[in-house]
Amino acid sequence: MAKNKKDARKATPAETPKLTNKDYQQELDHLHVELVKLQEWVQHAGLKVCIVFEGRDGAGKGGTIKALTDRVSPRVFRVVALPAPTEREKSQMYLQRYLPYMPAAGEVVIFDRSWYNRAGVERVMGFCSEEQVAGFLKSVPQVEHAFVDSGIILLKYWLEVSQAEQTRRLKARISDGRKIWKLSPMDLKSYGRWYDYSRARDAMFAATDTAHAPWLVANSNDKRRVRLNIISDVLSRIPYREVPREKVKLPARQKPGDYREPDYPFKFIAEKF
Repeated sequence: MAKNKKDARKATPAETPKLTNKDYQQELDHLHVELVKLQEWVQHAGLKVCIVFEGRDGAGKGGTIKALTDRVSPRVFRVVALPAPTEREKSQMYLQRYLPYMPAAGEVVIFDRSWYNRAGVERVMGFCSEEQVAGFLKSVPQVEHAFVDSGIILLKYWLEVSQAEQTRRLKARISDGRKIWKLSPMDLKSYGRWYDYSRARDAMFAATDTAHAPWLVANSNDKRRVRLNIISDVLSRIPYREVPREKVKLPARQKPGDYREPDYPFKFIAEKF
């Protein structure tokens, strides 16, 4: 019996061994090929895809989005990360500022945080009233139903990170000159309000986890695994086929004719590497 308990404990997701970089890159390369096929099908079939990424600070949204878009065209896969609203936008209907960014035929739009700011950071940090939050939670399922009825494939991902892993990642940003820009004053204020964010997340799920636009939760404690898992999930939820294409062959170059390399003094940059 003790042996069975030990085996069961080893099988828990929290203790799954980390992927080696080699295994990660092999899987990611394969998924990138499939994403290119998806991209071509989206254009061919005129699909409209909207992917929303939400989660706590340090949950890994940015890295997951980068992995998702690394090998596809930014003209097809558009990433939207809106700044704080202007005074004019604050006076608009709340969802109004997001509507111009919704996908047209042949596009995949990815929101790095979205209209759900109202149910999360705005609520926790006191940037809106509880009445405004209640109105948002009541109306957004209807708005998303309209999105889906218009033909948009709407995918909503919540990246779930543990307290310990969030702390480790945010501390790493402090000491890493490449990442310090990711640690905003708002992140620092938000860090201490873990359970306020938990309550806000729970209320958001209860009101907006619908049949037509469900919340899809991904364990993001392992950055490599969550990237692979989300990309794989995206591919599984959007029906696509490989678009037939003619075999690519480079044409012959033209002959130089009377062209001669100029004596122009090109200003080459210093070759330090």
